[in-house]
Amino acid sequence: MTDTNPASADFMAQVKQTQTLWALQDTASEGWVILDSVNFENTDVMPLWSSIELAQAHCIDEWQDYTPKAITLADWLEFWVEDLAEDNVLIGVEWLDGGEYLELELAEFSQMLAKVENL
Repeated sequence: MTDTNPASADFMAQVKQTQTLWALQDTASEGWVILDSVNFENTDVMPLWSSIELAQAHCIDEWQDYTPKAITLADWLEFWVEDLAEDNVLIGVEWLDGGEYLELELAEFSQMLAKVENL
């Protein structure tokens, strides 16, 4: 995938404005939503959204105990990339139930974020 993909381009345009990613965190355990990849066997995916509204829409059913949490681009690039890389986690961009989303390699996703980060 490249950043010319319309879905990733829209995602990056939104993130460039807000400098924020959204993930789902369990309110009790503080664990994050991680899913099985729909494209790769034995691979985990962390879904991320460009807005709290998109993330909040998924706090139902098995994720009803989760809450959208903001992750700044600076924190993502400084703290998250290394931990996720150790676990070989892919990124699910604008994850939608039913598998309608992009799965990007962590390095590619983080390079795209670095280009839109306001330093």
